[in-house]
Amino acid sequence: MQYSEIMVRHGELSTKGKNRMRFITKLKRNIEDVLAIYPNVAVRSDRDRTHVLLNGTDYEPVLESLKLVFGIQALSPVYKIEKSVPDLIAAVQTIMTDLYYDGLSFKISSKRSDHQFELDSRDLNQTLGGAVFEALPKIKAQMKNPDINLKVEIRDEAAYISHEDIKGAGGLPVGTSGKGMLMLSGGIDSPVAGYLSLKRGMDIEAVHFASPPYTSPGALKKAQDLTQALTRFGGNIQFIEVPFTEIQEEIKSKAPEAYLMTLTRRFMMRITDALREKRAALVIINGESLGQVASQTLESMQAINAVTSTPIIRPVVTMDKLEIIDIAQKINTFDISIQPFEDCCTIFAPDRPKTNPKLANVEKYEERFDIEGLVQRAVEGVIITEITPDSKEDTISELINDIL
Repeated sequence: MQYSEIMVRHGELSTKGKNRMRFITKLKRNIEDVLAIYPNVAVRSDRDRTHVLLNGTDYEPVLESLKLVFGIQALSPVYKIEKSVPDLIAAVQTIMTDLYYDGLSFKISSKRSDHQFELDSRDLNQTLGGAVFEALPKIKAQMKNPDINLKVEIRDEAAYISHEDIKGAGGLPVGTSGKGMLMLSGGIDSPVAGYLSLKRGMDIEAVHFASPPYTSPGALKKAQDLTQALTRFGGNIQFIEVPFTEIQEEIKSKAPEAYLMTLTRRFMMRITDALREKRAALVIINGESLGQVASQTLESMQAINAVTSTPIIRPVVTMDKLEIIDIAQKINTFDISIQPFEDCCTIFAPDRPKTNPKLANVEKYEERFDIEGLVQRAVEGVIITEITPDSKEDTISELINDIL
């Protein structure tokens, strides 16, 4: 027998009271976005479950995609059966025969939400258990920790049979906790910060600063690939490319080398905040980890934050590098992040950056710039692209081969 659908259990969403259907509806849309690469798959939701209807599609790749979607507590591939005792008996016998091996133990766990069904849960357990023994006389019944726990659920519209419970990603559906602007470099940390923000239901837009010709097309493509990797957890993401060459050249020519990084980050923060306001986001997200580099000391963070009153969320701020790398490897962004393309945070990095920048000094150096004009031109020059799970783009490895 082939699985007919994958049943999604909502988990944490069951605690949302009157807002429950809003969360479930958003989860359904996110699942539809992630599964857009499977054209025959359909998605249907109710208060208790979301049903991913396979319509002939191989269940395994669909299941792998669903495992990553935030808001899903558990997944079960299921067989949808007509609500009749003969049909259920035939299905149970076929399923257990396909699964059988010498020494296999099993139990039947029935649940009846349709109380008009002819058998109650206890009678259904006995009837279906007897049918299994009829087909497989040597099989063992075992109530505690059986090899196969065959779950039979009688619902209003049909009966469902499953025997696999697969852990989902948990968290909240992306888009149920407001929107934030993710400052996405090409490094290891910021994609992890984006992933952790998505897990708590935040919708993100990725803001990437490009400084051609100092940064290459490969650096831009790497950031886009990182964004696409994040779409697997909740669907489409808007990618915002910010032209940053003019600002970096201005800073390089008019400011002391030790303050280049602080001034660069302050301009980035201003631009991101302007985009946040323009695009109705609530917070800024970045991948800063305390003490990891010179611009990530508390003193530097304070000097950089001074340009905005918008909350800055730093999901990885207390993690060390190995912890961040571990998450990056699990979410498949690490290999993209270590591709050999420098972003604009590194191309003009000073040899001895200021780790304890004085705000008064920073503000004095900024008097040399037309801050408002520089920020305005950068915001007006952005290029916005929607990145989807099925975006058809050249891969980074192909791009490297072309360059070489």
